[in-house]
Amino acid sequence: MLKRLFLTTTLFIAASAYAISADEVKSITIGETDARVEALAKAMQVADDKTAAFLQALSDDAVKVAGDKVLVLKDNKAFDAVTGAELALPADAEDVINNNRMRGEIDSALAALKLFSKDDTVRAAAVKQLQSDADETKLPLIEKALATEQNPGIKDQLGMVRAAALLNSTDKAKRIEAAKLLANSGQANTKTMLLARLEQEPDSEVKAALGAALRQVESALAWGDKLGALFSGISLGSILLLVALGLAITYGLMGVINMAHGELMMIGAYATYVVQGLFQKFLPGAFDWYLLAAVPVAFLAAALMGAALERSVIRFLYGRPLETLLATWGISLMLMQLVRTLFGAQNVGVENPSWMSGGVQVLGNLSLPYNRLVIIGFALFVLGSVAWLIGRTRLGLFVRGVTQNRPIASCMGVNTARIDTYAFALGSGIAGLAGCALSQVGNVGPDLGQGYIVDAFMVVVLGGVGQLAGTVYAALGLGILNKFLEGWAGAVLAKIAVLVFIIIFIQKSSLFKSDPRASLP
Repeated sequence: MLKRLFLTTTLFIAASAYAISADEVKSITIGETDARVEALAKAMQVADDKTAAFLQALSDDAVKVAGDKVLVLKDNKAFDAVTGAELALPADAEDVINNNRMRGEIDSALAALKLFSKDDTVRAAAVKQLQSDADETKLPLIEKALATEQNPGIKDQLGMVRAAALLNSTDKAKRIEAAKLLANSGQANTKTMLLARLEQEPDSEVKAALGAALRQVESALAWGDKLGALFSGISLGSILLLVALGLAITYGLMGVINMAHGELMMIGAYATYVVQGLFQKFLPGAFDWYLLAAVPVAFLAAALMGAALERSVIRFLYGRPLETLLATWGISLMLMQLVRTLFGAQNVGVENPSWMSGGVQVLGNLSLPYNRLVIIGFALFVLGSVAWLIGRTRLGLFVRGVTQNRPIASCMGVNTARIDTYAFALGSGIAGLAGCALSQVGNVGPDLGQGYIVDAFMVVVLGGVGQLAGTVYAALGLGILNKFLEGWAGAVLAKIAVLVFIIIFIQKSSLFKSDPRASLP
């Protein structure tokens, strides 16, 4: 606030050579709201630096009225709002009260004046603010800014702001021109604006132009919604793929129903949180790269926990799926309680590096967040690494050999117990990578894994037990199907529909694969 007050006074004193009359200052400051708004609109027709400084002071509640004088305050000093001369602050000076409507008008006027800033970011923010409350009184400033704007992107958006201002013009031809211009906008607020104007429009010709523009905008928005649902589905599918890849090894290849898989993801997420804290404390200058260190740490933390579980509990339960399920379920409860003891029961926040903040604006209503794009790429990288490890390395050969025929692999000198540990640790480490990725799209808490474990099992079962390619197809298919159904039926019904689909699919697949001779005597 002090910085803004300093800027206000600096602008105010520097602009003292400009002419803003005492009558204009009083009309904007004193009186009923309607009269003040009207006076502000008139002042905006010939606004200059001094007008901007005075409006900023109003916005900062730094204006007082004493008799017929309007004063701007800074550091307990008073300056005449017209001449800029320093004056003694009268004891009976009263604060200027701005209600919500007046504040909105002042902020809108300041945004219009910021269109002439040398900073592209400031001008872009001003254009964005004006998109929702542009009116004909700001047209002179908007058109002046449009004539001098050099940035193509800002210029296009400014053209849409001009069209929005023309939409409420008293001139019929200008309203028709505005409708034609707004037809090329893919913004959701343009649709709202056109609908509101269509309800008030008395002229049939303008109504026809507005209706045509509305249909074109709705068509563009519909495409944005469809592409947005597709991207959301791919994003969800990539997360399900990361979650299910580890399970495809521990369950698909090893036959272990690991109910603690979600908690291994949670360990990876908390490992990311710990690495973030270490970078914030010891390497704040390199914070943007903490995620590169967190990825291997998350993998190792989950892999070591998985290896410890396999050696201490799971190795004694191979071939007994019910006992394995119950044991790992108990382990999951213990891991959640351990995390609550160490980090507390509340969720913790993991920040995105600056290069993962923001997104790519593809359409007016479609933005692709960088963090989601990075996770999609990361999922593909992990998938490729797992495929290479299983298909091209000595460890992968041993894992496939033990999975296909354990006795023969043992007879050929393969240490099957060690391979079991390695394979389970690999699956657990991939779960840790999934937790690291999930920490970038939501909060991290003790219950993090509970929301994904069922979906992960569905992906593995639907894709085919032990089938890596099937896991990929199932994850992406379920992600896309779920998002499209959410838009049509809501989140709860979408989950039910997906579950019914999986049950029917598995049942039909079992029927097709069954041998008809099996029922013969």
